[in-house]
Amino acid sequence: MAEHRTMQRGALLDAARSLLSEGGTEALTFPALAERTGLARSSVYEYFRSRAAVVEELCAVDFPVWAAEVENAMARASTPAGRVEAYVRSQLDLVGDRRHRAVVAISASELDAGAREKIRAAHGGLVTMIVEALAELGHEQPRLAAMMLQGVVDAAVRRIELGAAEEPGVIAETAVAMALRGVGG
Repeated sequence: MAEHRTMQRGALLDAARSLLSEGGTEALTFPALAERTGLARSSVYEYFRSRAAVVEELCAVDFPVWAAEVENAMARASTPAGRVEAYVRSQLDLVGDRRHRAVVAISASELDAGAREKIRAAHGGLVTMIVEALAELGHEQPRLAAMMLQGVVDAAVRRIELGAAEEPGVIAETAVAMALRGVGG
């Protein structure tokens, strides 16, 4: 029985990822989850008490996987500048990934304080990864610089998500150039 419940929970989370990546948080409704999974709507409530609970679980499951991919990319770089570049590129490479799109949709949505706090903590973990590299590059305020750098990454992610006029590769190159050389180009 427990295995069956785990499979259904996984199916619900997968359906939630699809709904979020297709239509943002407005698309994530219990009727839509029920329809996607073939479960009765009442069954969906047995697993999650609210949309926020679905979102919190997705963050708990997907964010660490996503962060590990960023961390692995950084670990392969041999210099602080290489780690900064890997930090930017690896996040932008994940833009097409449904987990990433779900996290982006979640980040942009109206959530309860608990869910927002979990997302902030997860983002904080991502930012913490880059602080050391920025300190090695000589930043006097590496934590602040890390937050600003994440702002550049977030802006690039949004630009790619929106299907902006520029190719994703051009957006990535521009973000990397800004991360490494500022607005000097």
